[in-house]
Amino acid sequence: MPLAPVLQRAFTALSLALTALAPQAQTLPQETRSLYLQAGADPQDTRAWTVGLTLPWTDWQRSWWGGTWRGHWDLYASQWASDGATGRVHSTVLGISPALRLRPDQGHSPWFFEGGIGASYASPRFVTRYKEMSTRFNFVSHLAIGFNHGAAQQHEWQLRIQHSSNGGIKKPNPGQNYLQLRYARHF
Repeated sequence: MPLAPVLQRAFTALSLALTALAPQAQTLPQETRSLYLQAGADPQDTRAWTVGLTLPWTDWQRSWWGGTWRGHWDLYASQWASDGATGRVHSTVLGISPALRLRPDQGHSPWFFEGGIGASYASPRFVTRYKEMSTRFNFVSHLAIGFNHGAAQQHEWQLRIQHSSNGGIKKPNPGQNYLQLRYARHF
């Protein structure tokens, strides 16, 4: 059987499953803190594991583009691991990012879009077989799509793309990109 029909059937099945599992609009955790676990990877076999905390901006909200915009602080600690010249290398990365979240349907949708730009510090400097980050300090940006579910919408899932680089402060500046999956629990 050709690959295209198989992929089309798989996509259709996944779409139906996500539609069936899609959370219903309920009380959303608009102004609650969350703890999260996150895992990510890049094409060169670099892995990242993250634990973090989000702190909402309780006094800031805007209505725009048919949705509600809110902000939060994202504080995290990550462990990056990849193959180095002498074996597996690890860096601990601490970061902070302000993030904006757009929740459609005037803020009633369980689905959301998110973006943020922040800063991180790696120890030691991240050096792999494929690239060398020339600074410990880096800028971090991300884009995400996610949704909340559960009786009180306390569970959250995000699919994220994250980029880290020094913004041209020092060469080389190859940057580091991750595709990440995050689970957060609001409280």
